[in-house]
Amino acid sequence: MRKRKPSLRESTITMSHGAGGKSSHTLVTALFADVLSNPLLDQLGDNAQLTIPGLDGARLAMSTDSFVVSPLFFPGGDIGELAVNGTVNDLAVGGAQPLCLSAAFILEEGLDIGLLRRVVESMRAAADRAGVSIVTGDTKVVPRGKADQLFITTTGVGLVREPQRLGFGRIRPGDVVLLNGAIGDHGSTVMLARGDVDLEAESLHSDTQPLWRLVSTLLDAGVDVHFMRDATRGGVATVLNEIAQQAGLAVAIDEDDLPVHDQVRGVAEILGIEPLYIANEGVLVAIVAAADAERALELMRSLPEGAEAARIGEVREEPEGMVFIRTGFGGTRVVDMLIGDPLPRIC
Repeated sequence: MRKRKPSLRESTITMSHGAGGKSSHTLVTALFADVLSNPLLDQLGDNAQLTIPGLDGARLAMSTDSFVVSPLFFPGGDIGELAVNGTVNDLAVGGAQPLCLSAAFILEEGLDIGLLRRVVESMRAAADRAGVSIVTGDTKVVPRGKADQLFITTTGVGLVREPQRLGFGRIRPGDVVLLNGAIGDHGSTVMLARGDVDLEAESLHSDTQPLWRLVSTLLDAGVDVHFMRDATRGGVATVLNEIAQQAGLAVAIDEDDLPVHDQVRGVAEILGIEPLYIANEGVLVAIVAAADAERALELMRSLPEGAEAARIGEVREEPEGMVFIRTGFGGTRVVDMLIGDPLPRIC
């Protein structure tokens, strides 16, 4: 396995460092992972999994995430629902059943209490839906103008009962790449909600949803899942590049097999970006053994959160570290990580 060691060339933080693409990857690997290096962090997973004596072989999983979306409310969701589902899903894609969350709030002076109540009530509803409780938290208030109304950080704890670990190291040539649903809905919805795109799409809404039921259905059925990751900032393209680079393999996908709603295609065309780079909040990429791919698709499609599941490509032995897409016109081109920040503050 080959691991690249990018260098951090910028002297100041830019918005692209928070976009989830190449700049974010470089910041994490060249600074945070480099300085804070330890065996758990070095795996660069969505969560860290700890072996605890007395758990009869099970492992504790821990994950944390911050949410700064603007606007706070948008069709299909809000910052509170995102804060719950985002961390729940970071646990789920590691094979961990989410158990409980903590929530930390950064509140700007002048924030409407009624608005805050709506957000907290939304968090409660999302937690109930995901089967978790918010068991501890923290609140800080900063002066007017020092924040944008409200930021939330959630940390989650989960339990992994499967003895087999999911991870980059289990990905093999011949594995199949699956998605549980259409891509780009969340990022497109937020952009429309704040008026950045001159397009009407009343039926378009965020895909935010908890994914543990779908993940546990696959694992409980014995599907040979090798790796999973939810495709949030940076979109599916960035997840596929992380897979190719960390596994030292190649990923080939088919443009015609990508599930994309027409409204998202319209937004993408106006913005001049591909749906592959637009963020999602309820979509995961699953790498599954070829022999189990069709069964995995059937199981996904049996659930509402996987109704639009699709097989989009496969893992190949080479060219190492590369992702490429086979277009509908018969050509092939390289798919890189997201570069820059075309869709800021969408989660």
